[in-house]
Amino acid sequence: MNQLVPAQAGAQLITLVVFITMARWYVMPWLAKRERAEALIALLWIHVFRYVALQIFAAQREGFPISSGGAREIVIGDVGGAIIAFLAIALLRRSAFAGIVLCWILVVETATDTFLNIRGGIEEHLMGAAGGVTWMILVFFVPAVVVSVGLLAWQLVSRRDESLAADLRPVQPLATHRLQEQ
Repeated sequence: MNQLVPAQAGAQLITLVVFITMARWYVMPWLAKRERAEALIALLWIHVFRYVALQIFAAQREGFPISSGGAREIVIGDVGGAIIAFLAIALLRRSAFAGIVLCWILVVETATDTFLNIRGGIEEHLMGAAGGVTWMILVFFVPAVVVSVGLLAWQLVSRRDESLAADLRPVQPLATHRLQEQ
């Protein structure tokens, strides 16, 4: 039996358990003390970096045995998720309800993307084939995305009756305020 398969699966599972524990002990209490928009934005930021999936093309060139179609599917799902997350942040910073809609779209998109990536990985026998940066992404970043999207869904459901925070755009510089006072 290839020892790389249980090593990768075990590392992913351990990371998932650690991230869930961290979320329960630290992140959930922290989120509860924040305005709704601020809490959602904090959870969205990790998704903005999902474009790290573009690394799959370098991994493929270096011997990771994923098909071109499988690599494209991963990139489209993750880069799409990154764009949705960034747009949701921009809208939530302006207290726009459309930001909530994009958060829900991101939850559905991420759940679908995760399912399709697992299915594709099984079909292409990729478990245990990753090395280097690809292994690190699969073992650390993917579980962080999974936990984050779970927390995002929890925030969307549990705080659905709360209004968004006051406008989260940066305040004007002090010099601008002084000019307006004169």
